[in-house]
Amino acid sequence: MAQTLIFGHKNPDTDTICSAIAYAELKQAIGEDVEAVRLGEVNNETQFALDHFNVSAPRMVENVSDEVDQVILVDHNERQQSAEDIDRVQVLEVIDHHRIANFETKDPLYYRAEPVGCTATILNKMYKEKNVTIKKETAGLMLSAIISDSLLFKSPTCTEEDIQAAKELAEIAGVDSEKYGLDMLKAGADLSDKSASELISLDAKEFDMNGNKVEIAQVNTVDVDEVLALRSEIEPVIEKTVTDKGLKLFVFVITDILNNDSVVLAVGEAEEKVAEAFNVTLDNKTAKLEGVVSRKKQVVPNLQNVF
Repeated sequence: MAQTLIFGHKNPDTDTICSAIAYAELKQAIGEDVEAVRLGEVNNETQFALDHFNVSAPRMVENVSDEVDQVILVDHNERQQSAEDIDRVQVLEVIDHHRIANFETKDPLYYRAEPVGCTATILNKMYKEKNVTIKKETAGLMLSAIISDSLLFKSPTCTEEDIQAAKELAEIAGVDSEKYGLDMLKAGADLSDKSASELISLDAKEFDMNGNKVEIAQVNTVDVDEVLALRSEIEPVIEKTVTDKGLKLFVFVITDILNNDSVVLAVGEAEEKVAEAFNVTLDNKTAKLEGVVSRKKQVVPNLQNVF
C-alpha cells in the first residue's frame, strides 16, 4: 500500500482523474511512494480519454484515513469538495488552479496554485522542472484534461499557457488536439444513459458563499432542449438535494458546447440571486446565459458577488 494518496475532488472530472494519474507518475519517477485514487465514478468524457490512451482508471476510495496518514490534493482545495475525512489526514501538497477557500492545515505544506485553465498545465511545467519525460499515454491524458477544462480552448479560463502546454502534449501523444478534442467532448456530452440524479451530480461542486451553502452542477451537451425535456424528473431530485444538504441554492448549468452558451435552472430559497448575478429574468426558474460556459470564471464569481 502506498504511503501517500493523490486525488482530486468529488464527482471527478477529466482534469481531476488525469492530473491525479499524471502527478502520481511524476512522483513515482522521482522515487516517492504514492498512488492515484478517485473519490467518485468516472464520467463518459474521462472514460473516453482513458480508453483512447489505454490507461486504467484509479481505484475508488470512500475514506482516505483508513489507508494513509498523508495525502496530496490536485484540482481542488475546498474542504467540502474533498474526502469526507480530509481533516483526519495530513495534506502534504496541493496542486490547483482554483480559488483558495475554506481550507487550512495544521502543518506547513507545498502549495502550488496558478491562474491557468487546468491543473495539467501546471503539471506539464513540473515535469520539466524535475527533468522527467512524460510518457505518451500520460501526455494524452494531460492534453485531455486541458481540452476538457478549456472546452477545446474556447472557455474564458483558457490561457496562453494552456494552449502552449496542449500543443506540446499533443505532439508527445501523437494526436490532433482539435479532432481528438471534439470527439472527446462529444463523448462527454452524450447524456442519453444518465438518470436525473446522475445528471445533477456528474460534475457538481459545493461552495460556501458568505455562510450560505450553494451547489453548482454543470453538464455539457450538444442539445440543451434534450436535457430540459427531462426537467420534470430533474427538478424533484434537485429539490430533495437542497433539503437533504441544507442548501440555500442549487444551480444547474446546462452548457451548449457548440454555441458556447448555457441555460441555468435555479432551485432554492435564494434562486433570485441567480437573476441578480447575471442580470437576467428567471422564467419558471430558468434563464439563458449567453456566452457563459465556465463555472470557475463566470458562474462562481458572479454568485459570490451577490451573496
